[in-house]
Amino acid sequence: MTHRHDMLEKVLDRVGNGVEAEIRLVTGVESLTRFANSFIHQNVSEEISLMSLRVALDGRVASASGTVTDEETLERLVATAIDAAQRQPIDPEWPGVKNPAITPAIEHWDAETAQAAPEDRARKVKEFVDAGPSMKAAGYCSTSAAEVFFVNTNGHFAAGRATTAILDGIHQTGHSAGSGHQTSRDLAGIDAMAVGALAAQRAVDSVDTYDVKPGDYEVVLSQECVATIAIFLGAYGFNAKVYNEGMSFVELGTQQFDEAFTMADDALDDRGLEVPFDVEGTSRRRVDLVTGGVTRGLTYDRRTAAKAGLESTGNAVPGGDGFGPMATQVFIDQGERTVDEMIADVERGLYVATFNYCRVLDPKSLAVTGLTRNGTFMIENGKISGAVNGLRFTQSFVDALGPERILGLGNDARWADSEFGPALMHAPSMHLASWHFTGGTDG
Repeated sequence: MTHRHDMLEKVLDRVGNGVEAEIRLVTGVESLTRFANSFIHQNVSEEISLMSLRVALDGRVASASGTVTDEETLERLVATAIDAAQRQPIDPEWPGVKNPAITPAIEHWDAETAQAAPEDRARKVKEFVDAGPSMKAAGYCSTSAAEVFFVNTNGHFAAGRATTAILDGIHQTGHSAGSGHQTSRDLAGIDAMAVGALAAQRAVDSVDTYDVKPGDYEVVLSQECVATIAIFLGAYGFNAKVYNEGMSFVELGTQQFDEAFTMADDALDDRGLEVPFDVEGTSRRRVDLVTGGVTRGLTYDRRTAAKAGLESTGNAVPGGDGFGPMATQVFIDQGERTVDEMIADVERGLYVATFNYCRVLDPKSLAVTGLTRNGTFMIENGKISGAVNGLRFTQSFVDALGPERILGLGNDARWADSEFGPALMHAPSMHLASWHFTGGTDG
């Protein structure tokens, strides 16, 4: 701790008088074990020491970041930021750096995961591979441990740490593939056999596929699909920058969603995976985005909050000046139904394991086009009757979750992968009244 704090203080000394500055230092270890054809082919581990610096010279703002390992790289980082700021026009919306405040004493840390060895990750890979003994498996198992430190020229200091473990992979039969995913704070908490068994079952069940006609289908969506819906809602809707620019679907205080839908951003939740402050040093807090289907809130950073006459919610992210504050620790309330129970309620529809390559067509309605992959199945008379070829969809994510559109929520909420990556969305599976499919993956 002392060494890192000294490094931050050296940066403050070098930026000089009359300069506002924020410094964020992330140190730790990121480790990755990759496997293909059911064999581990890569083990990498990297010690990280990444510093981000934002400076403001009389309202002229610029940022720089890079790996800092010695005095020379530290000097270069400061010089780069100062030089860039001198070339910028005055930013009339620069909110200044925050005043000192107490940071919540919360950490999402597992010591064993922080010290995980390649052998520890290899055991998880073996369990995943063994779950599909007649198939070829591919994917990765990763562990990360990060300590984050923040200081600014107003004297605010914050520190926190977090660990994350991820297992993600597919099983392949030669004609089909099925996926499985799990993210946890601790590597020991990942049930690799269950993840592998799910991927293997999806692959086996997808060997013989057929085409279905385009149209509207009742759907049961996996946690990964729901996570992608949620990350798009956050990025293109509950983002205060998008809202201020008039490009968001959000209507605060309005019943825009089904009453079964509740969604909040909460890095302080016991299940969380991040440190309790954002890249501007602002403490994170719970932000109720949707409660009982009613749209309640937005995510703010210091810039968007100042413009709205409010306080930041602690949702500033790297690069956020360009695309705005983001919800990155989202929890969607789960229900009481199992996946099998939700499937049993479907007379004719589809089960979808994964969305892929989703792109926004209209931000105001959040109409999105995308594909299904690694497990799309026909449901008839309450049972999976067969696998179908991948489909393209065009669907408003807001309309899909609208009033009386959610027919069931799974009791299986977990950290799920999403279009923007893992460890961001904690979501259950979901039964929806309708989803619009426009054709095959080629169309």
